[in-house]
Amino acid sequence: MKLITFTHNRQTRIGAVVYDEIVDGFGDSTLPVSMIEFLSAGTSALDVLQKLIDSGSYRLPLAEAKVHSPVPKPGKYLAISLNYAEHIEETGKEKPEYPTFFNKQTTCVIGCGEPIHRPKVSEKLDYEGELAFVIGKCCRHVPLEHAHQVIAGFTIANDVSVRDWQARSPTMTLGKSFDTHGPLGPWLVTPDEIIDPHNLAIKTWVNDELRQTSNTRHMIFNCYQMIAYLSQVMTLEPGDVIATGTPSGVGVKMKPRGYLKPGQTVRIEIEGIGELFNSVIEEPNAIEYR
Repeated sequence: MKLITFTHNRQTRIGAVVYDEIVDGFGDSTLPVSMIEFLSAGTSALDVLQKLIDSGSYRLPLAEAKVHSPVPKPGKYLAISLNYAEHIEETGKEKPEYPTFFNKQTTCVIGCGEPIHRPKVSEKLDYEGELAFVIGKCCRHVPLEHAHQVIAGFTIANDVSVRDWQARSPTMTLGKSFDTHGPLGPWLVTPDEIIDPHNLAIKTWVNDELRQTSNTRHMIFNCYQMIAYLSQVMTLEPGDVIATGTPSGVGVKMKPRGYLKPGQTVRIEIEGIGELFNSVIEEPNAIEYR
């Protein structure tokens, strides 16, 4: 099942994508309208949505909806660094003994098709194509052999990075958390549709130039190891996003540097999930007070 958060007729809710249509969650009034509430409801909500899919009703064209990040405001957004050997090699750093995580502040999250802002304070804007997974159950101290049971689904992440701001702090948080620098999507694919999350082709293009090409089998720490490790520290909750690291080919290591510029489009494709694409624009001038 491909779970989606979307807006249609000014109302935002969840649904499922079937080919070029959305099965509208409004077809059953018992379904929650937010993805976090939907995931928290567990298998009962999935069963209701599956019945709507099977009915063949309550459908609308995907092209008529505004697609959001599958989880527009996750409670936590954690990302692992240096998790592909070839990326470690291009950075010149040592292979980590333990998984190393940083936070992306959740205000950075946007959906497929929404613009990435090149910030006013830096031109060192970079992309990182990644597999991400979303937690589906509240959990702590998850044994490695049971870690697959707490994953609600898989999506695509672009861990957009402002390299000079990233380098200013060992936590990297500021350089990873600018507004619009957390594209996720286009939807959340449930685990039953992903035969092996650790054997998926992943590619990143900037316009028509292929920049990254790898496979998730090259991850040093796999998804289940990440869950077992993180859940020793904190409670993981439905809707939490964990990005699994990027392969080699990032712009900062190109000669000359391949930083993103306004007018370019980043497109990330992961086998079995789909495509996440976002164009780059200059950060708008507007100052917001709300």
